[in-house]
Amino acid sequence: MPALTGLHWSPFLIAVLLGWILSVCFHEFCHALVAYWAGDASVKQRGYLGLNPAAYIDPLMSIVVPAVILLMGGMPLPGAAVRIDQSALRSRAWASAVSAAGPAANLLLFLLFAIILHPAVGLVDHADPNQPNWVRFLGVLTVLQLLAVMINLLPMPPFDGFGIIEPYLDYETRWKLRRPAVAWAGILILFFVVFGVKKIRIAFYGVMMLITDTLGLPWDTLYENYNLAFFGSK
Repeated sequence: MPALTGLHWSPFLIAVLLGWILSVCFHEFCHALVAYWAGDASVKQRGYLGLNPAAYIDPLMSIVVPAVILLMGGMPLPGAAVRIDQSALRSRAWASAVSAAGPAANLLLFLLFAIILHPAVGLVDHADPNQPNWVRFLGVLTVLQLLAVMINLLPMPPFDGFGIIEPYLDYETRWKLRRPAVAWAGILILFFVVFGVKKIRIAFYGVMMLITDTLGLPWDTLYENYNLAFFGSK
């Protein structure tokens, strides 16, 4: 997959970005919903128990990081965040569940889109090179949801994988790893190492291909739609 290259802007790409934003809202909503179940009533007061994108805007993840990535030629997929009152959560297990809820939301969307596109369902003829736009759209979002699951499960700040294990770390370690500088380091490592180093990038997407192939989804079709949306080429 191309990386660190210029995007091919088109109405279709804009539609994909809007679809991505909605999925981000669902991701954050699930964080907030589980936090509410876990005892944090503040998420309701802050308007997180809905799908309004404005409620989830985070200056770093929604604006600064996408802008920097765009300037460097990458995919400016905006993120978001919800502020959780960790002291209100009932237990460490609940705190881990709050972090896990976001990737679980992306996994749920991935499975939903995968079922719709699966050859066994019969809604899509994957042998047809001229797929309708809705198939291409769901194909791109399928890749993005799986990508979101894998990225968010990385056990390093600021990703949810770290949030899952964080409650079981000592206070000093948690404080050190939650500093903004560490979050920025994690983002830069992801961007330059995972997506910038060819061998690591190939391995990363190789895992995605293994998952889709195991499920019976044609990775080649998903791959082509993804590249057509973002880069204008197969």
